[in-house]
Amino acid sequence: MNWMKYRIVYFLISAVVIGAGIFAYLKWGLPLGVDFKGGAIIEYKIGRDFSTEEAVKKIENPSLQVYSIQKAGENTYLIRTNTLNPYYREKIGTVLDELTGGDAQEVRFENVGPSIGPDLIKKTIYAIVIAASAILLWVAFQFKSFKFGVSAVLAMIHDSLVLIGSFALFGHFFAAEIDFLFVTALLTILSFSVHDTIVVYDRIRESQRKVGGSLTELANKATTQTMVRSLNNSFTIIFMLVALILLGGISIKWFAIALLIGTISGTYSSPFVAVPILVTWDELQRKIKRS
Repeated sequence: MNWMKYRIVYFLISAVVIGAGIFAYLKWGLPLGVDFKGGAIIEYKIGRDFSTEEAVKKIENPSLQVYSIQKAGENTYLIRTNTLNPYYREKIGTVLDELTGGDAQEVRFENVGPSIGPDLIKKTIYAIVIAASAILLWVAFQFKSFKFGVSAVLAMIHDSLVLIGSFALFGHFFAAEIDFLFVTALLTILSFSVHDTIVVYDRIRESQRKVGGSLTELANKATTQTMVRSLNNSFTIIFMLVALILLGGISIKWFAIALLIGTISGTYSSPFVAVPILVTWDELQRKIKRS
């Protein structure tokens, strides 16, 4: 199949998804959780439904900010706010009692400081930059071409932007938060993305040695040969992550969703971003040499 014939379509799909994420980030920002900002976590057991929007309106004031109110179980709600003193803690309980007819029972309360400070964020960024540079040089060395390394790293950046942009949207519409587990998921999907890309690149290299031909033909052949393997591998991960999302509880729900988005994006980006970038680069290089 001539996969590379439709590479403009692949680029447009990626541009739309990343563009939506950039728009969400610029308009609403990233939904940083307690791990980044610090604050309070209160768990309530409530036996009846109530309007979370109305609760937020009644609770919030200039000194008390509600980050989210989420249902954590059948009768359990988690409320995340900025750091609370006893007065505002009592106020939250009073408001919930009013909305639920006195059916709100506090189960857990804790004030926590930010566990991910500026220094840790800087170190994480440095680690990503160093890792990306090492991957670029290693792939370029193994495949005897700098464009292989650059294409692999660009696909990796693509997956990072998709995940970050998705959470900018989820934070606005579904009260998702970026916490320590999100950072873990982000670093995990980077390795998954590069692994799949290298598998396709390796098939291209093998075909170059055995039969030769243009890079476009070799890319089409390699994509066809690895597509079923890549999908089978990804579906086994996706099934497990869907089970975690449905049954794992609120504490790991968004972590599993982040891994799911990263898995889908990584499966897509290897044949439909990394390889088309490589083929397009090679064609432009040939055109420049001819002119």
